[in-house]
Order: sequence, then C-alpha cells, then structure tokens
Amino acid sequence: MIRPALSLAILLSACAQSDPPEPETQALLCPVSLIVLGVAQDGGKPQISHPDDPAWADPSLRRSATSIALVDRRGTISKHWLFEATPDIKEQMQRLDTLSPETKPITLDGVFITHAHIGHYAGLMMLGKEAAGAENITTYVMPRMAEYLSVNGPWSQLVRYYNITLAIMSEGDAEQIAEDISVTPFLVPHRQEFSEVAGFRILGPTRSALFLPDIDSWEEWDDEGTHIEDLIASVDVAYLDATFFADGEIPGRDMSGFPHPFVSHSMERFAALPAAEKMKVRFIHMNHTNPLHDPSAREREIVINAGFNIAQEGEIICL
Repeated sequence: MIRPALSLAILLSACAQSDPPEPETQALLCPVSLIVLGVAQDGGKPQISHPDDPAWADPSLRRSATSIALVDRRGTISKHWLFEATPDIKEQMQRLDTLSPETKPITLDGVFITHAHIGHYAGLMMLGKEAAGAENITTYVMPRMAEYLSVNGPWSQLVRYYNITLAIMSEGDAEQIAEDISVTPFLVPHRQEFSEVAGFRILGPTRSALFLPDIDSWEEWDDEGTHIEDLIASVDVAYLDATFFADGEIPGRDMSGFPHPFVSHSMERFAALPAAEKMKVRFIHMNHTNPLHDPSAREREIVINAGFNIAQEGEIICL
C-alpha cells in the first residue's frame, strides 16, 4: 500500500531532529521524492593532491560530487532519474539502491545533465560497454551539450552503441517524464567552454524543487532579467550553488573574481527574505575547501542561525 507523502515542513523538521527516521524509512514514506546523493564540488572531498585533508583518514568526512535522484515508486516497478552523472556514479547508484530498497538493482529511467564540467557528466562513461553496458538510457541535455557528446570521444561511443539516447531539451520547455512530474531547464550564466549551462525546475505531484548547482553570480543573472528570488518563490525547496563560503577560503589566492556566488554573499542578498523563503534554500555543490563540510564548523552554525539549510547526503525531500 502506498503511504501519503509527508509535508515538506514535516520532513525538513524530521531531518533536523537528533534522531530522524532511518533514510530507508523516510524514502518509503514518499511516493515521489528527491534523494541527495552528493553535495561536493566536481572533485569531491577529499580531492586529489590534498593529502592533509582529514577526510582521507576519516571516511565519515568524505563527500561525493553533487547529484540528486528523483524517485517515483507509485507503480509496480519504481522509476529513477539522476540529475548529473558524476565521477562518483558507482557509489551513488549503490546509495540509491540502499535508499530505494523495493527495486534492486536500481534501473535508470533517465539522466539530466546540467553542463560539460567533469563533476556533472564524466560518470556517463560508466554506462558504456566497459562497465554497465547500459541500453538506451535517456540522457536529457541542452543542444550544445548534445553536440559535444555526439562528436567527441569517448562520449560519442556511448551514443553510437546506444548506451545512451540523447533527448535534446529547449529552455523553458518542460520534459514530462510522468503524468504529474516534469523537469524544465533554464539557462544559467557560467563558464561555457564546451556546452551551455542549465539548471532545472522539478515539478512533482504536490511540490517542486530547484536544482542550480553552478552559476557565475546572481547579479549577472539579474542583468539578463532573471532574479533568483523569483525562482525561489516559485518552488518549495531550492538547491543552490555553494561552491565557496567566502573570499580567503583558499590561502594565497585572490578569490574575488571566482565564478561562483560566495555563500556569505548569498546570505547577505537573501537576508530580507521572509523566514519561509530562507528555509527553502539548501546550499549544495561545496568545494573541498568549503568549511560547510565540517560538522563542527562555525560557518555551518552561521548558515543555520540565519535561517538557511545545508544539503546533506542521504536527505530526502517529498514531492
């Protein structure tokens, strides 16, 4: 028997309690849900060539590259879509197996890719003949991203051998992946060496979410006529770029021109929002240097006390 979905407020409250339900139990409470599989920037944590990171010695501090899964368990066989195919896709698919125990092993009904930076698409290689040997996994991409995958190896081999099937999206046009579930892409100003950069608005049966792991700045978007506050207002939860917490985070480097909004700046910008709007924000895509990874960091306390949230691996949001 399918159980009714929890309200977003109840679920977020449960996640904040000292003894929340086990993730497997939470997952089964939601007929349609988002599951956070990774929260780190593209290189994960710890990152290559940083031997002093305490996460090498303490596995509990390790974080994988940013990815979320959309799960629809209302049918006889559950359906699963990934947002981003990260270098950590093997572990993330295993985590999804654990958090969606009614269907093993997990089959993928599609992958949504934001752009051609390594943490967001490199995991596609694991769908090829050398690994999963997948068949026709629908891969939702914007036009330049589709061209990039089609003409550059090794990705072109995935297309040629029908490991993946490209579904080319258009900005503002919803992809209807179920009768009452859709994903709408929107373009984002960010480094576009090989492809455009997109974010996604995910509309579920009763609730909605924003997935925006990479952007250069909120102000550049303002200049293009899009205001992040309007998008936050249009959804129930918003996963937003939190790559760096503040200038000075990387010793010896001037970070003022880094192409990401600092978390400290985002909090200043959103300070006047009502408390209910602030609570929607869940910071994600944190660089390995970001102190928000540290459970005991003062910066985490600052974010929470300001009324915002920090995405956690394994958290589940009912849609």
